[in-house]
Amino acid sequence: MTTPRDLFLVSLDVPGEHPVEQGDLSLALAGAELVDLLGVRALTLDGERIVPGPALTTGDRMLDEAGAALRRQEPYETAEDWLWRRGEGLAAAYRHALEADGQLAAGRRHWLSLDPAERVPADTPARQQAADRWWSREPVLAGLAGILAIGEDRPAEAPAEEDVITVLAAVGDAVRELEGVRTRRRIENAAFDNIWRVP
Repeated sequence: MTTPRDLFLVSLDVPGEHPVEQGDLSLALAGAELVDLLGVRALTLDGERIVPGPALTTGDRMLDEAGAALRRQEPYETAEDWLWRRGEGLAAAYRHALEADGQLAAGRRHWLSLDPAERVPADTPARQQAADRWWSREPVLAGLAGILAIGEDRPAEAPAEEDVITVLAAVGDAVRELEGVRTRRRIENAAFDNIWRVP
């Protein structure tokens, strides 16, 4: 299992005050991919720019796709640009990948949720591994989960690697920017609705 897969499972398994927005999760998953690719030396960071290393096969289809998607011509893209480009629709892609691997099961239907497409983590070793990382407050997973407001607000130890800290900061900035866009849209829609209510 990889950090993005663990993060996806934790996002379904650990209750939060609000459901995780799919756009936020997609950005965080793209950041988790960067962290894992840093870990296998498939890339390095030069400041905020992603410098690709040798093309590697990690054994994980989604992570290999991420490695293949790195821009290999200068000027290399920034971590923030990567998050927006790679993150588009990434939560849905991970959901499909996890379903295909038998890591997600149909959720129990109850009177509050009749969505037959609802999925929950299956009882698998991968789910246990994700839970172990979560409860041990592993710095990268805890940092990404904190950005998404998953679980209780417990302080996590900061990652030791400066490049990982750079990636987490970029994810935090992108998620805040996306929330700003959502807030503006809500205000604009409310103002538009009020125009039609004026007698």
